[in-house]
Amino acid sequence: MAFAPLATWLSAPWQMGLTAAVVTVTLALLLFVQRAPDMVMIGGVVVLLAAGVITPDEALKGMANEGMITVAALFVVAAAVERTGALAVIVDRVLGRPKSLAVAQVRTMVGPGLLSAFMNNTPVVALMVPAIRDWARKHRLSVSKLLMPMNDAVVLGGLCTLIGTSTNVVVSGLVAGKRGQPLEMFDITWLGVPLFVVGIAYLVVASRFLLTDRRPPMSPGDDPREYSLEMVVEPASPLAGRTIEEAGLRHLDGLYLMEIDRGGHVLPAVGPSQRLEAGDRLVFVGVIDSVVELQKIRGLRPATDQVFKLDDPRHERTLVEAVVSNTCPLVGRTIRAGRFRSTYNAVVIAVARNGERLNMKIGDIALEPGDTLLLEAGPGFLDRQRSNRHFYLVSEVAGGGPPRHDRSWIACTVLAAMVAAATLDLVPMVAAALVAACAVVATRCISSQEARRSIEWESLLLIAASFGLARAMEKTGLAETIARATIDRAGDDPHLVLAALYLVAMLFTELMSNNAAAVLTFPIAWQAADDLGVNPMPFVMAITVAASCGFATPMGYQTNLMIYGPGGYKFSDYMRFGGPLNLIVMALTVVLAPLIWPFRP
Repeated sequence: MAFAPLATWLSAPWQMGLTAAVVTVTLALLLFVQRAPDMVMIGGVVVLLAAGVITPDEALKGMANEGMITVAALFVVAAAVERTGALAVIVDRVLGRPKSLAVAQVRTMVGPGLLSAFMNNTPVVALMVPAIRDWARKHRLSVSKLLMPMNDAVVLGGLCTLIGTSTNVVVSGLVAGKRGQPLEMFDITWLGVPLFVVGIAYLVVASRFLLTDRRPPMSPGDDPREYSLEMVVEPASPLAGRTIEEAGLRHLDGLYLMEIDRGGHVLPAVGPSQRLEAGDRLVFVGVIDSVVELQKIRGLRPATDQVFKLDDPRHERTLVEAVVSNTCPLVGRTIRAGRFRSTYNAVVIAVARNGERLNMKIGDIALEPGDTLLLEAGPGFLDRQRSNRHFYLVSEVAGGGPPRHDRSWIACTVLAAMVAAATLDLVPMVAAALVAACAVVATRCISSQEARRSIEWESLLLIAASFGLARAMEKTGLAETIARATIDRAGDDPHLVLAALYLVAMLFTELMSNNAAAVLTFPIAWQAADDLGVNPMPFVMAITVAASCGFATPMGYQTNLMIYGPGGYKFSDYMRFGGPLNLIVMALTVVLAPLIWPFRP
């Protein structure tokens, strides 16, 4: 016996009620229950699909959405720029060494925020996320205290010009359809600049009290393993001739420059004004994360002749930690005498021994059981040695591969071409991002395996699932019912109607795509202005701002999801930190919009 779909047994009001219940429960689970957010959102979509409220095509449409595909491609492009080392050089020069968290926040907000006024927000955030993550780790700053303020500043910066966000352009097209003339480039600037300035002030102050430090209980600086390693200044190194301070080797958190070996003459107690020379051997002591960061500095390489005798190209190698067992045949012998490279086809970069500081060259260290070795090895080392009794433990160091500095100019060129093509509307953003992603993989700025690992799949699934919920709200009429009911309660006062319209658009953009929120509320706003006999521009600008400023949920804006995983955030972080910002932006917009564009000229 064939059963009819449940949807045939439900009337439209029941479908609307079910959708409202699913949305409410989904938000409650995201806010109060510690569950994977992508699974919660997908669960809500599955319920609506099983009930027949949405079709399979509607439920899965988000998987093919341009926004989601664009974000996935941008993750790859950003990872390629980071992998080649170009990003670290740019960030270190622009952001420098902050004296406080507040200074760090201002530096990471103002520049990207201003940049976002003239290019799409999404590539700005995609580029800044890995840059700020590495910069924060280097300077022992909480990345969760930096990424969300940066993201919110970028969104606010996008309100300063017509091309700042795709929502601005969409609304401009809707306005052109009504009056035959689109918005001008700087029409929204009069409102966007005050919002940006006030928003930056809020982000700096409120982050101290409302934004949780999401760093793990044991930070990298607490790592008990202290490695000793040597680095050599290469012959053509850009560091040659610079002082220790100028080279950025003075303030390395978790890393100490113990001495310099210059042609057999040791320079102990190295001062910040000491100048480096080509061929200098620098002896460092520090924790693993700092050692990994040191590997990425251009012009330095591990100070051992073994490194360049490995068969694999250096950019294909990885950093591996291996703990020496008591059955290792090299125990009691020095690394040089034991011919470690020949035996294991790997090079010892650094050694850690139970917190003991090893004041000797790497090759002269005699191995003992329990020593932790930091190795530079080819891609097959892990598979060969994982079950080898010579080592207690063998594991890859995340992000430890040597940068491809020789490809940095290619990655930067691809990035610049992508931004230019999208900003000048030569091609759609999704096409520019996909071509750029393919280009960085094809030119070997990043391997295909690294490209796959760089994509934040949880964020993408969250984006895709949100489209299913948004479609159910539109299809059942729930969204329009909420909008009409809210505006009707405002009466005939244009200021109250303006506030109600903003509130509705803000609510919709938190639950669906920002462009969908703008398209859904625009005709209601224009009709409300006609009914009241007032200038529609305050209403138009209000929904433009509201549709872009969704700070209170990860789904509120596309870039909100891009920082979700890297920042280690929870759903409640967005509500606690972004909710007040939503209200501040709303209050300013409701006050300023009628002053800039009077209801009755």
